[in-house]
Amino acid sequence: MSSRPPRFPPYPIRGVRVLHQKQNCAPQFALIVVDFEPAEAEGVAFEVAEGLTVEYEPADELPHFFAAAAAGIEEHLSLPEHGVVAAARVVLRQVRADTFGSSRLAFRIAGYLAARAALERTARAESSEAQL
Repeated sequence: MSSRPPRFPPYPIRGVRVLHQKQNCAPQFALIVVDFEPAEAEGVAFEVAEGLTVEYEPADELPHFFAAAAAGIEEHLSLPEHGVVAAARVVLRQVRADTFGSSRLAFRIAGYLAARAALERTARAESSEAQL
């Protein structure tokens, strides 16, 4: 009898803040703050918080940045080595973009890093509980 892998996240994980910044001839910049909440259905449901405003020009590029962050989150959570089943509602709460460094790639990396940070928070909490 095989046991099912745990669902992620097991509880709400709020305020996961990631700053992805790389300085070189092709700079990258993305700052995101996301919440991970348990969901009924398996998979990752990504949404942008109501009323989220970002000062960035051209503004029509922002939805592409948000979609890239969502793709990075989903990519990281679907890696088999984590041993979890993603059943998450992910809410983008804050964003900062820079005219000279923000790109879809920068936001995809930031999303990937946000998922990694959320998984690490969960692992640390489970480790602390196990030590009690």
